[in-house]
Amino acid sequence: MLKLIKKVLKTGTVTVAYPFKPLDLAANFRGKPQYNAQQCVGCGACANACPSNALTMTTADDGASLRWQLFLGRCIFCARCEEVCPTAAIRLSSEFELAVWRKEDLFESADFPICRCRGCGKPYAVQKEIDFALSLLQESAALSDQQLADRRQQYETCPECKQRLRVCASDRIDIGRHLIGEAH
Repeated sequence: MLKLIKKVLKTGTVTVAYPFKPLDLAANFRGKPQYNAQQCVGCGACANACPSNALTMTTADDGASLRWQLFLGRCIFCARCEEVCPTAAIRLSSEFELAVWRKEDLFESADFPICRCRGCGKPYAVQKEIDFALSLLQESAALSDQQLADRRQQYETCPECKQRLRVCASDRIDIGRHLIGEAH
């Protein structure tokens, strides 16, 4: 018995004093997802990549916006959302103390206005996503104001109306010309 007490005293403390001292976490520790709604474009890539369905994109009750929602009760902290986000609007923090008194406190959401088609008026895309695509195009191609307005009109038209109005004229695309020439 004396031998055991001597060994314990020699070893010292082997546990951490967690509630009284902060834990030293690894640099790549995956904790609570931190979401920045201003940086998000509402593309839904994170919701598509989430294996536990903790992230969802649904139409809001008003029908004029798309609702992004995170339920921490389902999150498995896999970091897929962080990997696929094109604007780095979501990242995993080192926060791991997620205990709450009410289940509603585990939900986080943001609403994004939906763009309606200029032709038929149907909702089809998030306005912020279209604006983001146009800003990337403006950055890379340095378009004039008129060109940018033309592109905005094209981007704010749904695929059905584009096809009906021939915004992308298919008569200018000659795919089968070389096939017709060889057949004769």
